[in-house]
Amino acid sequence: MTLPKREDPQGKRVSLFVTCLVDMLYPATGWAVVDILEYLNVQVDFPPNQTCCGQPGFNAGHRADARQVAIQFLKAFKDAQVIVTPSGSCAAMVRHEYPDLFAEDPLWGAEAARVAAITWEITEFIVDGLGITDLHLRLPARNVFAFHDACHGLRMLGLGRAARALLGSTENAVVGELAESDVCCGFGGLFSVKMADVSGAMLERKISQIEACPAETIVCGDASCLMHINGGLSRQASSKSVRHIAEILAAGLPDKTK
Repeated sequence: MTLPKREDPQGKRVSLFVTCLVDMLYPATGWAVVDILEYLNVQVDFPPNQTCCGQPGFNAGHRADARQVAIQFLKAFKDAQVIVTPSGSCAAMVRHEYPDLFAEDPLWGAEAARVAAITWEITEFIVDGLGITDLHLRLPARNVFAFHDACHGLRMLGLGRAARALLGSTENAVVGELAESDVCCGFGGLFSVKMADVSGAMLERKISQIEACPAETIVCGDASCLMHINGGLSRQASSKSVRHIAEILAAGLPDKTK
């Protein structure tokens, strides 16, 4: 399926879609996105009625239930000019699945298509939307990073290049490679519940790759992967951690390093 074409987002107000997991588990990631956007002189608002994008129900095959949740999303972002989210997974749901989910709906079809066409993941918004590859950031201390590419963002939206460009241009950031960076961590939403043994085995392999990697910090763009991998690392009392790209970039903002 071809993704909806997007208009130039420059000069437009951004509505932050923070996502469920960021709201509940990683609120600092949401604040980091706001800090970065405001540093770029982007006007940001937060629609207070936002909830979930409907992806859990959709992935479980409950399309009718997913539609009801998605309708609330459409209502919450009805006035949005541009939607930015710190989640490749949720961005993929809105961009890729909403047009199909509402294809036969005369009431919501047009709005679903509009919203799909204005939704961006945070790093692609900065690089592809605003045309910025260097934020002129400086981390407080030298650190070696490597990326884990979350499945939905990588395979459905082609993410990965933008985040690497932004971190690679950041002073004191050294970007290395994680073996099998494009291999799933095993979370997969309901997959980790319905097929827990397989999910656990995939997580063990991912953790073994992380432990063998010289990078001190693994970078990702999805809170679901952060939750899953950090949980496994914690259980093994590992010194390694996975952090969201937005939090790392925000740590290099001028007012954070004075």
